[in-house]
Amino acid sequence: MRFTSLGSGSEGNALVVEAGKTRLMLDCGFGLAEVVRRLQKVALKPEELAGIVVTHEHEDHVGGVQRFARKYQLPVLLTHGTWVASGGEKWNGVNVKIIDSHLPWPVGDLQLLPFPVPHDAREPTQFVFTDGQRALGVLTDTGTSTPHIEAMLREVDALVLECNHDLSRLMASHYPNSLKQRISGRLGHLDNQAAADLLRSVIGERSRLQHVIAAHLSKQNNSASLAQQALARVLGCEEHWIGVASQDEGFDWREIH
Repeated sequence: MRFTSLGSGSEGNALVVEAGKTRLMLDCGFGLAEVVRRLQKVALKPEELAGIVVTHEHEDHVGGVQRFARKYQLPVLLTHGTWVASGGEKWNGVNVKIIDSHLPWPVGDLQLLPFPVPHDAREPTQFVFTDGQRALGVLTDTGTSTPHIEAMLREVDALVLECNHDLSRLMASHYPNSLKQRISGRLGHLDNQAAADLLRSVIGERSRLQHVIAAHLSKQNNSASLAQQALARVLGCEEHWIGVASQDEGFDWREIH
């Protein structure tokens, strides 16, 4: 089992998970030509994908999904709330599959384990991907942790975790107060320390994590080094061991053994 990010941040998000002969894309916030280009960089063709899974309706996650899915005849998996909030009728011509945010969903050699999250969207959902032996957890858009989120992520072998902002940087930024409150609120995005606290809850007394990736970093209000420092302190590892999903490059394939 392996995974790669095509890019992560407020300008667009997409991640690919592969197990056996199945490859799924999680979100598609880039334009058609751009996502094809980014797939080529990781030696993939659109026709090799089994479908697209959508977390929520914000443009940086869903903006490219409809056009990409129509062109390459890919099924799209999303909750009813996300379907409605992203236009409902605009999905004509797309093979939409409505999933429940609490129920597993098999796709080829992968199984999706969805879980709801607190975020300012209609029915936002994040996911664990598993091949039955190994598991990848992805949590990139939530304002706070919950016991259910932590329970879902407790047994994963790899984790892509939102580290959106450094709280002191955000509060000192030029952003209007209303935006600062939205980002830092319980329906916004995790800051570095909140992500670290969640990670500590997930690993408990032992960690089976082979990969930890900081994702969805704000270009204005965070840095890779600050996110790495926060997560590395929890794991007691070198900062460079913590991966970073960048906006422009994402990260290359990572194997889960």
